[in-house]
Amino acid sequence: MATLRENPKPGVATLFLTACLSAGSLMSAGPAAAEKILLAHPQPTDHIYHRLSEAFIENLAETTGGTYTVDYHPGGDLGGFEALYEQVMEGVIPMAFTSPDSTLDPRLDVIFMGYLADDWESARTLYGAGGPMEDVLNDIFQEFDVRSLGVVPTGFGGIAMRKGESAVPVNFPEDAAGLKLRVPGLPIARVKYTAMGFSPVPIPFTEVYTAMQLGTVDARAFAPIPEIWQMRDVIGSYIRTNEYFEATYWFVNDSWWSGLPDADRAQIQEAVDRTLADVWDMAIGIDEEYEAKVRDAGIAVVDLTPEQMDKAKQAVRAAEWPYAEESFGADLLARVNEAAGLQ
Repeated sequence: MATLRENPKPGVATLFLTACLSAGSLMSAGPAAAEKILLAHPQPTDHIYHRLSEAFIENLAETTGGTYTVDYHPGGDLGGFEALYEQVMEGVIPMAFTSPDSTLDPRLDVIFMGYLADDWESARTLYGAGGPMEDVLNDIFQEFDVRSLGVVPTGFGGIAMRKGESAVPVNFPEDAAGLKLRVPGLPIARVKYTAMGFSPVPIPFTEVYTAMQLGTVDARAFAPIPEIWQMRDVIGSYIRTNEYFEATYWFVNDSWWSGLPDADRAQIQEAVDRTLADVWDMAIGIDEEYEAKVRDAGIAVVDLTPEQMDKAKQAVRAAEWPYAEESFGADLLARVNEAAGLQ
């Protein structure tokens, strides 16, 4: 058994043609030919997605006896996070590691709510296989003909200050006053980081490096530590605020998945389960590995004291929960809070 962000969005028609040509209309014809599953993700080959993909390819060969193989597309060559999610939703791509696109439904922003988990142990309990968030999220995903086969943890968010910026905010919201912070174009991101005292500036991921380099922003959010290493040339310090847990999903198109023969679906699921068996330990190891690299590169890594962390939590929850109740609905917010043990 094998163990173990964003690109410009191509047009859907182009992606469909590419997928069909490269995957033989996703599934190969002919009685003797192995059927191919197109698997895509938006990250480079030094990312945890690539390690998982390689393990899945090997595990799938074992569990299906070679009757299924993988047509593998790393590095965003079929699109970034949003494009891949939409293509899985539309059935153009059957399988991808990606995040949901909340522009389609604001409830999908629930995955970015702040301080639902405090550390790796609580994140694993909440988001891991069989965890209480699994059913909450799949109930939403399946409305879009998408199913999650499992969670791929990538780490906690933090605040990365650009090189040359002397401010190191640790007391929120007052320390962050006047600091321009890059955020993705998610409404919940603006709510969260405004509550922490920042001035949020929505910037696409592909432009973040240049924005940090030129001083367009003073800092960036949505920054798990492997991405700090990728942008180490423009980062001076990194504050481990842990304000949200970044988990992406092993998505499949639900109609495609449900339409598979029962025996085939069980074999593919077994390959997925084998691949994800030690994904949390792998993710923790990667987090520790990249923190050491970041420190060795001369970037200051700053942990909040328990008092500073509690203050940040209070600021975020005071703003985010009323927003979440209005945007997601009281019933969904209650399910999330119950899952996280916050009621």
